Amino acid sequence: MTTQINIRMSDKLLKSAQQHANEMGFGNVQDFIRETVREKLFEEPKVSKEELSLVKKLIKVSEEKNLYGTEEELFKKLRS
Repeated sequence: MTTQINIRMSDKLLKSAQQHANEMGFGNVQDFIRETVREKLFEEPKVSKEELSLVKKLIKVSEEKNLYGTEEELFKKLRS
């Protein structure tokens, strides 16, 4: 059994979702949304042990050298 749901989104978000769905080979936006929900609910994070080790080293060096102040400042630097 399946249940139909309706969602509202801005025109800009819908256009971006349609473009992404098309570029990634989804049949339509609904298929893209369904797959995205499955990924969020059922897939394990795709971070290897090596990647996690690198992140921990980065945190350690950043703290030792005081490379960032607040969490907000850190994220601001990461986004740029």
